[in-house]
Amino acid sequence: MAITKIHPIKSTLNLAIAYITGNEKTDGEVLITSKFCHPSTAHLQFEQTRKISGTHGTVLARHLIQSFLPGETTAEKAHEIGLKLCEKMLKSEYEFVLSTHIDKGHIHNHIIFNNVNKSSGKCYQSNKRTYHQIRYQSDKLCKEYDLSVIDEFYESFKKKYKTSGKSWYENEQHKKGTSWKSKLQFDIDRVIKQAKDWDDFLKKIQDLGYEIKQGKHIAFKHKDKARFTRSKTIGEDYTEERIKYRITEEPKSKVKLKRKSVEKIIDISNNEKAKSSKGYEIWARKHNLKAMANSVLLLRENGINSVAALDKLIQEKADLRQNLTEQIKDIDNRTSHLSDMMEHAHTVAKYREIYKYHKENPKDKEFENEYSRELAVYKVAATEILKHYKKLPNTKELLEEIDSLQEKKNTLMKEYSESKIMMNDLFLIRKNFEQYMGKEMER
Repeated sequence: MAITKIHPIKSTLNLAIAYITGNEKTDGEVLITSKFCHPSTAHLQFEQTRKISGTHGTVLARHLIQSFLPGETTAEKAHEIGLKLCEKMLKSEYEFVLSTHIDKGHIHNHIIFNNVNKSSGKCYQSNKRTYHQIRYQSDKLCKEYDLSVIDEFYESFKKKYKTSGKSWYENEQHKKGTSWKSKLQFDIDRVIKQAKDWDDFLKKIQDLGYEIKQGKHIAFKHKDKARFTRSKTIGEDYTEERIKYRITEEPKSKVKLKRKSVEKIIDISNNEKAKSSKGYEIWARKHNLKAMANSVLLLRENGINSVAALDKLIQEKADLRQNLTEQIKDIDNRTSHLSDMMEHAHTVAKYREIYKYHKENPKDKEFENEYSRELAVYKVAATEILKHYKKLPNTKELLEEIDSLQEKKNTLMKEYSESKIMMNDLFLIRKNFEQYMGKEMER
């Protein structure tokens, strides 16, 4: 893959263009292409466009460098890629000069383009968004020209587990297992296992409090949220097509019908509303009877017939929840480690040839300066890997373990959620019986 860098030119534009179009650095092996200007007078034409548009900014032009791995491509092919990159990014709206240099086997493109759009007269906005657009188009072109092999397992890892596009808050909540997108994933997964068909799925997901918007891409909005979320944004397994496939093809597990939650009884003797409203008092007494019936039902389901047995069950459930918390924490720590190793392995594989060339040519200071960042991150990544592995880990095996851990975590999170509901019910039942029947609960 090519490496891209961009920086502004605020002075001596003529010298910068002369540098990239000169042949003293390239042994005469230089390819030059320009558009809407001539290389020898490009700085004057850039200036004329600025005057016509009435622009008085400090930035005269932008200098984009696209560097290729040593021995990865030819100068001609690199130049062709550079020209296509200009077409993609500049879209016939900016004057530019493109040249391809060969420095000791190190092939790279120089692109100097006017900072002013000749059609609109507006200045080019150089920021993270536009830089990532350049990176994306450059990577896409390199793939088209088969310049490097894409690690399919790393790509799969990015799609499933990378947090790009999430807010800081959402990312933090995702780490804690409480992200609203993680909850949507969890609910969709749960309903898929229950649903008989697509219509049944839609009904059941609505029963969980979701509003559905169907169109080109299906979207869901929980009653507690303000905006819809396209399901495809939470993972490739959550598009409408994939959900339909999973409903019909995935094996169904037995799902228990959800028991109605225990409700808190109303202290009628101390409730002001009950004192002032006979109707409310009658409703509250019916409510209390219903709440106590649900409480008794839950206790009988668990073989509980005394305060001591209830307290014992509460302690058992508390221990279970703590154990689940520790297991989930261990999984998160292991997953975080494996994710780091996946990133380090990708970095080492990506910059291995750069580091190899540097080691073989330690006196090539220009190359070292050009790739100083890449060499630095390579060394950091290699050092971290050697702390845990004797050789570069297999990204396929890393992804398989991460997938396995994530599946286990989803199961534990479900158990934790059910345990939390049970704990809340048991504590509430304890209070209900204390108020309604006293401490003795022998039946």
